[in-house]
Amino acid sequence: MDLIRAVIFDFDGLILDTETPWYMAYRHVFNQYGVDLTLEYWGRTIGTSFNLDEVVRDLEAQSGRTVDRDHLNRETKQIYSRLMQEQSIRPGVLRYLSQAKELGLSIGLASSSRLVWIEPYLNKFDLYKYFDTIVTAERVTRVKPDPELYLTALQDLGIDGQKALAFEDSLHGLRAAKAANLHCVIVPNEVTSQMNFEQYDLRLSSMEELELAEVVKRISSQESGYLPE
Repeated sequence: MDLIRAVIFDFDGLILDTETPWYMAYRHVFNQYGVDLTLEYWGRTIGTSFNLDEVVRDLEAQSGRTVDRDHLNRETKQIYSRLMQEQSIRPGVLRYLSQAKELGLSIGLASSSRLVWIEPYLNKFDLYKYFDTIVTAERVTRVKPDPELYLTALQDLGIDGQKALAFEDSLHGLRAAKAANLHCVIVPNEVTSQMNFEQYDLRLSSMEELELAEVVKRISSQESGYLPE
C-alpha cells in the first residue's frame, strides 16, 4: 500500500496564481514613488499574512515621501482586479484533483488567506467538490510559516503528517508543511520561482510535468532527504 493517503494543497500561487498580479500591481505603484519593488522584498509577504501598514512604512522609508495609504490600496486593487480577469487556475491543477479522487486520496486545502477571499474562486472554478476539508486563516491563531494550518487539516482528515503530501509554491508554505511533518512538493509560480527552496521532497515546474500517481510513487519510495531538481 502506498504511504501517502492524503494530499493538501495551498491556494494562492499554487492553485491560482494570485501572487504574480499582486506583485505587478504593487511594483507599478512603488515605481510611482521612484522605488523598485524587488522579488526578494516581495517574497517576504508570500504565503503568509499581508501587512499593508508595514508595506507603507517601508515605501515611505525608501522613497523619503509620505504615502497615501488609501490611494495605494485603491490603485493596487484596481490594477490587480484588471490583471486577475486574465487569470485561470494553474496548469494541471484540475487533473491532480481529479486523479487524487481516482486514487482514493483524501484532499485538503490549507491557506493563510481568509475564506472570504478564496471562496469566490472556489465557486468560479467549481473546486469546492474536490476538498474534504478547507482550512483558512479564520480557523487558526497563526498562519504559515507556522504549521497550525497543516496540523488542523491533518486533524480534520484523521491522518498523520507522514501519510500526507503538501503542494506549495512558497518558502513560507514549504516551511509550514515540513514543520507539520508532511512531505512537500513545490510548484513555484513566476514570482516564487526565484526563491531558494531547500529540503523539499520534489520540485515540479508544473503539475502537468508528472502524473499524480507518479508523484505519489516517488514520494512513497523515499526513505529520507529530497529529490534533486
